[in-house]
Amino acid sequence: MKLARIETPDGDVLEGRYDEGTVETDVGTFDTAAGEADLLAPCEPSALYCVGRNYGETVEQMGYEIPDEPSFFIKPPTSVLAPGEPIEYPSFTEELTYAGELAAVVGRTCHDIEEDEVDDYVRGYTVLNDLDALDQQGVTERKAFDGSAPLGPCIDTGVDPADVEMETYVAGERRQSDTTASTFFSPREVVSYLSERLTFRRNDVISFGSPANPGLLEPGDVIEITYEGIGTLRNRVAD
Repeated sequence: MKLARIETPDGDVLEGRYDEGTVETDVGTFDTAAGEADLLAPCEPSALYCVGRNYGETVEQMGYEIPDEPSFFIKPPTSVLAPGEPIEYPSFTEELTYAGELAAVVGRTCHDIEEDEVDDYVRGYTVLNDLDALDQQGVTERKAFDGSAPLGPCIDTGVDPADVEMETYVAGERRQSDTTASTFFSPREVVSYLSERLTFRRNDVISFGSPANPGLLEPGDVIEITYEGIGTLRNRVAD
């Protein structure tokens, strides 16, 4: 099942079954492509926990060392951006980059869970674009700015995260292509590892790193990140 959140013209926020831009709710069906409602980010997390350096080709490309255990950073709730919303190019950077990532959405509060328990606590999976102001000095300065985490378009409750194919297109050119089977640390392993250190709340987001070739974005670029079975997260960089 795919679930999405919308805002109606009356200002009501609803959740329902998602199918290619159409959302079926308890009060009716809305076609977001036709402007009957606005598609929102599929959840409202209290935090987003993002793992880096988790793909071999990315580590090689960026000149990083292979990690012994998952390395992560945190984005705040203000970083979340809805599908289709314009990405504002920050005034403080000249190197805005993208990174297409699979992300888990937590279903209920949990702490210190085993890898074989992860499916009991994860609501489903969605797509995250880990935007990065690459020329800033620290991870927080680079990655935690407003609108730095486009998220969506939906939560898929039926995806097995172990081997999900993905592609990223920027301005119509394919920039990324890989599968989550290429990660050093599997999605379930990451969730379990982080839960030893953190308490997750419902709707918190955990992403699993980006395949090789995260690259620069320019004003006017349309970036489309597709994960098999979930769908495409699409945003345009504002002029």
